[in-house]
Amino acid sequence: MARTTKKTATPVLQNDEVREIILRYLYNRNENATSRRGKAGAAVKISDMRKDLKASRGLSAEKIHSNLTYLESMGWVEDKPVAKSFATGRGGVVPAETSYYIITAAGIDRIGGPSAFKRDRFEGIKIEATGQNIITLGDGNQVDARFENLGKSLAELRRAITGSENLDDTQKRDLVVDVDTVQTQLARPTPDQTIVERLWEGISRAASVAGLTEAAAQVAPWIHKLLSQS
Repeated sequence: MARTTKKTATPVLQNDEVREIILRYLYNRNENATSRRGKAGAAVKISDMRKDLKASRGLSAEKIHSNLTYLESMGWVEDKPVAKSFATGRGGVVPAETSYYIITAAGIDRIGGPSAFKRDRFEGIKIEATGQNIITLGDGNQVDARFENLGKSLAELRRAITGSENLDDTQKRDLVVDVDTVQTQLARPTPDQTIVERLWEGISRAASVAGLTEAAAQVAPWIHKLLSQS
């Protein structure tokens, strides 16, 4: 009796997993590049990317294109088109353009961690003249030292939001923007409590619905402490 072989179903990758694969692919190309473009270049043609990622990770063209669009719109990846032209049989010239995708500095920091060469948000401003002690957190955010714990807990909540499977991409984007806005307030000597309170109400509510209560609970005490300051 012939034995039948049961096929194992290939797990369906979530969009964030596909984005991580694409970004790491471009990160590794950049790390090992011997030229700007070409077979061993940091920038890669979409056709070559599709071929490589289908062979190595089984990704479809649709999955690659849709998630590459997202990465590009968020600033992790950049399209560096190269213009060229070719002659027709009738003596005309037809312009053409080839897209080369390359990881950006933000994308490199996303995979490899913040660089010491990352531009200071307050470059050109004498912070010491303001009497503030501005520190840079592990995620690259710059906050007043008095709000370090709040800044760190917000960074953890941000990571929980982007990794959540209970939020769609639009919801993640909106929440991340709100979290980043609160982080921005922490660079001020006196954060605008009205802005912080309004944004935190929405963030906290959405985090609870998405099952991120634990991450939000780490932020809440520091938010309350900030809002209680006169």
